[in-house]
Amino acid sequence: MKLPIKKKRIINRIIKKATFISIVILMIFVLVASNEITHHKLARTAQPLNVCLSTDSFPCTDIPKEPTSKAFLPNPELNAQQRFLSAIARKLSTIPQPGTYEYTLLRTYGAVFVNQDVEIKLPQKDIFANEQETQEFQATLTMGHVDGTNDCYLQKSAANALNKARIQQQIPLKSGYGSGDCTRTFNTNLRFWHKYANNQILTKVQQGKETKILGLVAPPGTSQHLWGLAIDLRVGSKEQRKALNQNGWFQTVENDVPHWTYVGLTEDNLPLFGFNKQVVRGITYWITPL
Repeated sequence: MKLPIKKKRIINRIIKKATFISIVILMIFVLVASNEITHHKLARTAQPLNVCLSTDSFPCTDIPKEPTSKAFLPNPELNAQQRFLSAIARKLSTIPQPGTYEYTLLRTYGAVFVNQDVEIKLPQKDIFANEQETQEFQATLTMGHVDGTNDCYLQKSAANALNKARIQQQIPLKSGYGSGDCTRTFNTNLRFWHKYANNQILTKVQQGKETKILGLVAPPGTSQHLWGLAIDLRVGSKEQRKALNQNGWFQTVENDVPHWTYVGLTEDNLPLFGFNKQVVRGITYWITPL
């Protein structure tokens, strides 16, 4: 028996409404389930970090690592040190033990390890033993030229960001020589060390008895300049600083005034990654929380 056309229309409307309601309920269920999974995932991340931060558990090798190609933001429920460690653990295979020479270097120069740019290349350790190790690492880098210079090269993303800042403001190199201000060789790093320090001071740094020198010059094989992610600049105005900050460049080594580090983050995101803001003699430094 055929139904009247009016009844057919009513039945079709009922079926459409029921289908719509079912889809909405399914979407809500998926969102709730997804949120629950994310919550448990964050909880699992926090637990290893808490364990890892106890002295007896270092070096940290069990912090969960996400694929480095994915955008990453630390869990805001963690404290500053934990947020920083969760970020650098994606780059370093092992976090050094507190009190060691490697940990001291990571505290002073480790800001670059939070960089989320997939084009940035970072070493698996924070000390190069010699020129050969340095050259082997630098040979894997994709370099970019800093516009308006003869021989200043940085990792390409860092160079591009610096070039954008220098379009906004005139920002000269400290000395004008790229081999000293920009990416350095191991031997150049060593030459700078012997200009300001000696082997006796190096021994004190390695023993944890001297740290102030690290704000003046990096020990042999430890400079951010070796990684193509640091540059020495002559910066004297707020406008210059603003241009650099807007393009991911910050001062991260306290008391090293001309030294700028390519972190690749916005200033708003630095606290989220655990950085501490410190103003020393009118200059704003973003210091690691280690």
